[in-house]
Amino acid sequence: MDFEKLADVISETVGCDREKVVREAKLEEDLGADSLAAMELIMALEEAFDTEIDDTELDNFKTVGDLADYLEGKAA
Repeated sequence: MDFEKLADVISETVGCDREKVVREAKLEEDLGADSLAAMELIMALEEAFDTEIDDTELDNFKTVGDLADYLEGKAA
């Protein structure tokens, strides 16, 4: 899983500065991803990484690291 690609997709979709997208960044508090942005982000990640993300997992994604870990697990 390419973290740089993940960070680019998050930055573009959420509309935040690219340098703010680090593993520890909280999606809502630090990057400003509200529930609508979160849904758009999931769709963008599914397309960018050619995978499917279960909607029931959404509540588990609090940080960029959570997303990265999930995508790494899917790629394994």
